[in-house]
Amino acid sequence: MPSSTSRTPASAEADLLVRGSTVTLETVDPLSPSAQQAVGAYFAELDRRFPDGFDAVGQGAKDAQLLAAPHGAFVVAVSDGVPVACGGVQTIGEGSERYAEVKRMWVHDDWRGAGLGSRLLRHLESLARDLGHAVVRLDTNDHLTEAIAMYRRAGYAEVARYNDNPYARHFFEKAL
Repeated sequence: MPSSTSRTPASAEADLLVRGSTVTLETVDPLSPSAQQAVGAYFAELDRRFPDGFDAVGQGAKDAQLLAAPHGAFVVAVSDGVPVACGGVQTIGEGSERYAEVKRMWVHDDWRGAGLGSRLLRHLESLARDLGHAVVRLDTNDHLTEAIAMYRRAGYAEVARYNDNPYARHFFEKAL
């Protein structure tokens, strides 16, 4: 068997894709230990990547209210019992103004390139449909270039600002 130093980029990518297929997606309470671990890693990454950092104070309580059943869902991707990705969907608005919003979408650095982000996004879109939504929206920051590219590949179109998230610079929407 070749050593890790002699592995080609193609074989490393193939290994990652095979490993990615073993990940399970679990809908959990946003306050569960696995959700809190994943969201904590997500917030830490935002704090590292945003030039002025990220203030997560109060976000956990807000998530618990908005990303839980019956009006939302929170998903953790797990490999060997360890959270490696997460994301949630929440309901915004009422009546004809009602839509789903994807929040807290994160994939661990070691798992990027395995297709896990796209798989998780499709799963969240399915949950949004199950909640009765015909449209899903999301926002992101310009420093999250991988996310922006993934959303565009998934068919999301940029729209005007629809919320007051101070960290968001890009806003997307997709008909389900």
